[in-house]
Amino acid sequence: MSGTAGRDGARRRMRDVLLGGGPLATHEGPYFGDFGGRFVPEALIAALDELETEYHKALADPAFSDELERLHRTYTGRPSPLTEVPRFARHVGDGVRVFLKREDLNHTGSHKINNVLGQALLVKRMGKRRVIAETGAGQHGVATATAAALLDLECTVYMGEEDTQRQALNVARMELLGATVVPVTIGARTLKDAINEALRDWVANVDSTHYLLGTVTGPHPFPEMVRDFHKIIGEEARAQILEETGALPDAVVACVGGGSNAMGIFNAFLDDPQVRLFGFEAGGAGISSGRHSARFSGGAPGVLHGARSYLLQDEDGQTLPSHSVSAGLDYPSVGPEHAWLHDTGRAQYRPVTDDEAMEAFRLLCRTEGIIPAIESAHALAGAIQLGREAAGWAGGDRPPVVLVNLSGRGDKDVATAAAWFGILEPEPVVKADEGEQL
Repeated sequence: MSGTAGRDGARRRMRDVLLGGGPLATHEGPYFGDFGGRFVPEALIAALDELETEYHKALADPAFSDELERLHRTYTGRPSPLTEVPRFARHVGDGVRVFLKREDLNHTGSHKINNVLGQALLVKRMGKRRVIAETGAGQHGVATATAAALLDLECTVYMGEEDTQRQALNVARMELLGATVVPVTIGARTLKDAINEALRDWVANVDSTHYLLGTVTGPHPFPEMVRDFHKIIGEEARAQILEETGALPDAVVACVGGGSNAMGIFNAFLDDPQVRLFGFEAGGAGISSGRHSARFSGGAPGVLHGARSYLLQDEDGQTLPSHSVSAGLDYPSVGPEHAWLHDTGRAQYRPVTDDEAMEAFRLLCRTEGIIPAIESAHALAGAIQLGREAAGWAGGDRPPVVLVNLSGRGDKDVATAAAWFGILEPEPVVKADEGEQL
């Protein structure tokens, strides 16, 4: 195939990805069943309406999908490869084949760049000059700072103070890329609080600023739009696994914080009932401890950050603190489409503890020479959990096949992991306002 023909085919596939949509292709409006909505101040309604209008105009414009495809091909490095991990698979179950969708190999080190490039192109179409973002693990912040540098946009990233300390490398990366990183010192000083501050900024500067939300949460149209920009993950993975094995996988596995990487890979398989979908959320120190981020195991429907979904909350409806060894999964709510998939039974959501995630992290390092993000290690630990069930999945002589979305790489987590495993002594954390070592 000539280079020109190949590029034309890639452009057509990108248009198909953005315009297609599985069982929700005809979905319109702000709700997924009982979940979603627009619970926001009146000052943001016009901005959300503008965003929705511009997004749908962009979908109908071949020039938009062509430019996004070009950036993914020449800048992101798509398509990301599919890697079979046989030595890791031996720890999952006898005869089970495990494949990783390697979003960790994208430029900036995670799936986050998929959505960021799409939204950043929308910002240029809307004529705005400034973007703001929230970040937990720092990967979305790095991706946003990267796109802002590429497209000549001013960038401010809000990050919980606790997360700036455990993800100091990504803070440095954002600042090197020209972004202003604002540590958030209120509340629990984690992702929830960073989103709160980003929303406050947006309300105050809505005319000049776009909030480049990093996951499938928030008010409509963010859950739909962010999912659509990540659908490329599942579309590629579906074609790749069919080429490798001749069949669809028995299970698709992803970690779930807000849930963007999971929706990105799940979407391509929603119409295939024989493909089991599993999302693994942060079980922290265990559900009974109360120190976790397992919304489906320990939460109930409620409203946070503009959308109704499952939420960690007390009996008075107040949001409870979340906990995870992973900054990117340390969030008390989840995307509304995940809530809908949970309640309809199309996807299953289970907790993975900190201990289980870190053991899976080490296992992939030692068996395959791949250092995953701690977020992604929750999906790997989930695959190990599923090994006990997988033996009965595949029919005939075909071994069970598990497809795991490896959503990010673990450069940012090396210090955390080294301290966890006793390779390095953990550095003391100092409260800026008290000078107290923690």
